[in-house]
Amino acid sequence: MAFDPTNFSNLKVTETIIPGFYEVGLIVHGDNRGWFKENYQREKMETLGLPHFEVVQNNFSYNEEAGVTRGLHAEPWEKFISVANGKVFGAWVDLRKGESFGKVFTMEINPGKAVFVPRGVANGYQTLEENITYTYLVNAQWSADAKYAAVNLFDPALGIHWPIAKDKAIVSDKDTANPLLKDVTPMDFS
Repeated sequence: MAFDPTNFSNLKVTETIIPGFYEVGLIVHGDNRGWFKENYQREKMETLGLPHFEVVQNNFSYNEEAGVTRGLHAEPWEKFISVANGKVFGAWVDLRKGESFGKVFTMEINPGKAVFVPRGVANGYQTLEENITYTYLVNAQWSADAKYAAVNLFDPALGIHWPIAKDKAIVSDKDTANPLLKDVTPMDFS
């Protein structure tokens, strides 16, 4: 049976200001036991405008403390990102060659929100609560030989207003050393 989008008015796929980057409003069903969500269902989401996406790997990142801040990393594959619990502040920067290079989009992700991130768009997030499980589906397996790009989480040129300030954020040394946007070579997929 084909998916009928009129039966799922709360399930929404909306393209953002970054080309090919989509915000996904998910349906969360709750009762006195907790909640359930269908996190990703290809037919429904493609019918609503999400690009075709062949999942080959499912990754989880567990974050014990509020203020854990990761990113901003751009890989040569697409990601479908959500959280299993709690909420995070997400930030994305287009690092692809072209007119949208440097464009920034931010939003909060919770169990009812997800995003689809195209390859070449840097992904970062900050946990807003303790014990957050961040999950992402990808359409290519990780490879040490893959060409990545990264940009500094706190580059003033990006104008990202992290809810938890830099001096209170928990950031890896590697992410702290990411280059400023002016020093990033745009990713070229042509």
